[in-house]
Amino acid sequence: MKWLNVVIKYRLWIGIVLLAIAIFTNIQAGFWPSFVLYLAAVVLIAGHFVFGPMRLIQECMETGDMEGAKKVLASIWFPSLLIKPIRSVYYTVKGNLDMVDQNFDGAEKNLKKSQELMGDGSGLMGGQMKQAEGANKLQLGMLAMQKGDMRQAETYIRGAIRSGLPDKENEAAAYLQLSSIMINKREFRAGKEYFRKAKGLKPTTPQIADQIKQMEKYITRMPG
Repeated sequence: MKWLNVVIKYRLWIGIVLLAIAIFTNIQAGFWPSFVLYLAAVVLIAGHFVFGPMRLIQECMETGDMEGAKKVLASIWFPSLLIKPIRSVYYTVKGNLDMVDQNFDGAEKNLKKSQELMGDGSGLMGGQMKQAEGANKLQLGMLAMQKGDMRQAETYIRGAIRSGLPDKENEAAAYLQLSSIMINKREFRAGKEYFRKAKGLKPTTPQIADQIKQMEKYITRMPG
C-alpha cells in the first residue's frame, strides 16, 4: 500500500501541519471545531516517535536497499521513545547493517541491546518472540566465531536452536556453524551429525548450499 508508506514517511510533518491548522481553527472558531484536527495531529506525531518508520525499513531490507534502510533508520531521532518491540527491531536492523559494513563491534553491541529488550518483556508474543530471539542469538554466535571465541559461539548458536529460528535457511546455517565448531573441537561424530541435519534441511541460499558442498568433500573422510 503505497499511500500508507507515504503517510508513514511524512506523518511527522503532516501532523505538524495539522496541529498548526488546529491551533488556527481553535483561535478562529473555538475548541470543538478544531478537536478532530488536534486528535489527528497528536496521533500522527505520537506515531512517528512511538512506532517509527519500521515498515519502510523492512521493505528496504527485503529489496536489498541497504542505503535506503540506513536513511530511514537515521530518521529515528529518539529510539528510546520507541515501544519495546519496535525498539528491539530497531537495534536488530542496526546490528544487521553494521554487519553489512563489517563493523562487527557495533553489530555485537546493537544485537545485544535488541536481545536485552526481548528478554525484558518486549511485548512480542509466543513463537514470534522466540524466532526473533533465535535469529538474534544466531547472529551473535556468528560474530563470536569471527572473533575466534568458539565457546561463546557455541553457547549462542545452541541457544538460537532452542529458541527456534524463522526458516530452514537459518536452521541450516545454525547446524553448519555447530558442525564447524564440533570439528574444530575434534568431536567428529557430533560434527557429522550436525552436518547431516543441515544438509537434510535442503537449504537453497547459495552461500549455505555452497558451504554444504565444500564440507561434504572432506567430512566423510573424518573418523567417528
